[in-house]
Amino acid sequence: MTPFETWISFYTIVRKDIVRIVRIWPQTFLPAVVTSVLYFLIFGTVLGSRIGEFQGVDFVAFVVPGLIMLAVVTNAFSNVAFVMFSSKFFARNIDELLVSPTPPSIIVAGFVASGIVRGIGVGVLVFLTSIPFAGLSIHSLPVVLVFLILTSLALSLGGLINGIHAQSIDGINIIPTFVLTPLVYLGGIFYSVEALPSFWQGVTHANPIFYIVDGFRYGFLGISDTPLLLSGGVLLAVSAVLGLIAWYEIRSGLRLKQ
Repeated sequence: MTPFETWISFYTIVRKDIVRIVRIWPQTFLPAVVTSVLYFLIFGTVLGSRIGEFQGVDFVAFVVPGLIMLAVVTNAFSNVAFVMFSSKFFARNIDELLVSPTPPSIIVAGFVASGIVRGIGVGVLVFLTSIPFAGLSIHSLPVVLVFLILTSLALSLGGLINGIHAQSIDGINIIPTFVLTPLVYLGGIFYSVEALPSFWQGVTHANPIFYIVDGFRYGFLGISDTPLLLSGGVLLAVSAVLGLIAWYEIRSGLRLKQ
């Protein structure tokens, strides 16, 4: 394929899903905003006023980065997982993509790009929602943007792999509900890892979501439990591994060809 033909293939895959995301915005964006408002009301108005400051900042400001990441993680993952599953069993257009001259890397990039768009969009909306509760505070905008984009990338790749393997609609909901959400909640949203006993500190450090939340929190507040380079390195490594797996799955066509 020529570079122009490759671009057309990529653009077509991305445009199709972005149009869907925008068309059904009450389902793709609104739930994250409503859920975040409830979190901010509880942790800002009820618990935040009693806890006061945590690590030198208001408690509601401390939890904002984690709540943003919770929305980004679940939405980026679920979006790509559903789109891939739909392409296999509902639209049944994955066969046409696989037999076309489109390179596997472009197919992966096309599916993942829409998840990144939704993840970033949801993250921005949740951040704007948090301003009346926690104020506007960004310590390092480049760090915030890097972690927001890389997190959306990594979770979109994970969602793509899940969508490839899922054999029913329940199969694309199990991972977000029973794996991702607990990992995020146990990744330091509401507490500092330094406040945990040594055993649970070790468990937390084995959780890759912890490094996402911790690095993202540094971008907002300038505080973290681990070095920023370590958090970024873990996120890059996870993205690279998931990217290779997704590329291999698409290239081999296993579980995709009907």
